[in-house]
Amino acid sequence: MSMKIKTREKEGTTEILVAMKHPMESGQAVDSKTKEKIPAHFIQKVTIALNGKTVADINVGPAVSRDPLFAVAVKGAKNGDKVKVSWSDNKGQKGEGEATVGDNS
Repeated sequence: MSMKIKTREKEGTTEILVAMKHPMESGQAVDSKTKEKIPAHFIQKVTIALNGKTVADINVGPAVSRDPLFAVAVKGAKNGDKVKVSWSDNKGQKGEGEATVGDNS
């Protein structure tokens, strides 16, 4: 799954935005062609760290929409600080990404 991480300054805080590509299937939907239920496949946990210190642990479930966007506001972040985001889903898939505060290229 792909992930984009951006940061932006907003009213004295730094907002960390994480856009993820993930199907987020609840297990309740039915395939229109086969009439079979589509198996559950959703993100369970997202962790956001700033310079190695966890600033957010997000518990996620099947009720979240496809390709979710997470946003966290932190105080004290400076240009050049490192953001690391890691995630895991109910099928054992995992991923992580990194970004630098102030570098949104």
